[in-house]
Amino acid sequence: MSSLWMFPALIAGILTGFPVSFVMLSLAFLFGWSTFGAEGLLHQAVLKIEEVATAQVLAAVPLFIFMGAMFEASGIASRLFDAIHLWTRRIPGGLAIGTIIMCVIFAATSGIVGATETVVGLLAIPAMLRHNYSKSLICGTICAGGSLGTIIPPSVLAVVIGPVANASVGSILIGMVVPGFMLAGSYIVYIFLRCLFRPEDGPQIDSGEPEPSMSERISITLQVLVPPIVVIICVLGSMMAGIATPTEASAMGALGTVLLAASYGRLTWPAVVDSAMRTVRITAMILFIVTCGSIFAAVFVASGGLQALTDLMQALNLGRWGLLSVIMFITFIAGFMLDPLVIILIIVPIATPLVTAAGFDIVWFCVLFLVMLQTAYLTPPMAPSIFYLRGIAPPSITLHDMYAGIWPFIGLQLMVIVSIIVFPDVVTWLPTMLTQAR
Repeated sequence: MSSLWMFPALIAGILTGFPVSFVMLSLAFLFGWSTFGAEGLLHQAVLKIEEVATAQVLAAVPLFIFMGAMFEASGIASRLFDAIHLWTRRIPGGLAIGTIIMCVIFAATSGIVGATETVVGLLAIPAMLRHNYSKSLICGTICAGGSLGTIIPPSVLAVVIGPVANASVGSILIGMVVPGFMLAGSYIVYIFLRCLFRPEDGPQIDSGEPEPSMSERISITLQVLVPPIVVIICVLGSMMAGIATPTEASAMGALGTVLLAASYGRLTWPAVVDSAMRTVRITAMILFIVTCGSIFAAVFVASGGLQALTDLMQALNLGRWGLLSVIMFITFIAGFMLDPLVIILIIVPIATPLVTAAGFDIVWFCVLFLVMLQTAYLTPPMAPSIFYLRGIAPPSITLHDMYAGIWPFIGLQLMVIVSIIVFPDVVTWLPTMLTQAR
């Protein structure tokens, strides 16, 4: 039972402001040394370092990050934003709807929440303010759209949660497709209906402005919008068809983004260097956190913490749905304080054996877990997505606007979570179908 004290100690360490990775590593060494001695602790640490270093699927992490970094650094994102709004700006809430579509495309190239929200926010906020959009709608759109990086494949978090949960990364990425587009679709429908009945929230652009002809719009779309979508389809399609593993698909996507930048004349040396350096920094951070979290979880399990937790759950007699509710509640609360990557490394290794023993499908659980993380990411009072928004929003947008704008989108998130729980096929149908087709 003494190993259960690792979690209160972890929370206390995090509250000191010390980096989470070092807190996990320090506690793993402290508890491991007292339980196994130096040799046993060293064995656990070396074993987990070797696991992370040799996990082929984690090679997809830097490739997906490079894909998004090149997409941004080459200037493709700004051209894509303009091309989307050629088609959406004349409908109610068109700029906000186009922003959600842009978030979906960018999320499918970067797989990182912060990058999606920051890049799209810098492009979309000035345009929506210029056309007198409701500030609360602007905030809700940017925060909710940016958070799609968690659940729209290819997501870096899905690549990380797969090995931790001992589940197929390919199946998780494929299982995320339907819930991800359900979320994006619900956002679009809400924005359209809100601006249809309250035109002042998302006014249509003045018809007096010059409008490109249909042939011009089609030409711009073919040049700017179609090539990135082709790259995304190749990445996801190759995984769905079983032609490529997630790592091979990520390499294809990284190469496709480089070729895309070259075809637009944006493949410059500064863009390549900037993309490479960002990839190195983010990848080093992610893999170091993964390694520290793996050592922490290994010490907890080996010292009997998992068995103690299992016995505690059985004594409480919660039942399978009670168990799932407790795990989701802890995940939601943890999402207020911790980075999603850290939450995965702390909770998933402990929860996976319990969930599997309760008879839940592990791919379904991983997708539900990620959607819950996304909801916590949006929810006040902490709401990490709002902190990203505060960093890029002009002074005219207040914290009150941000909190007011996010609640309708949280409601849509909860509706999708309920749909996933009540109808598990929302997640499992596509992976099962593709597996049978192969």
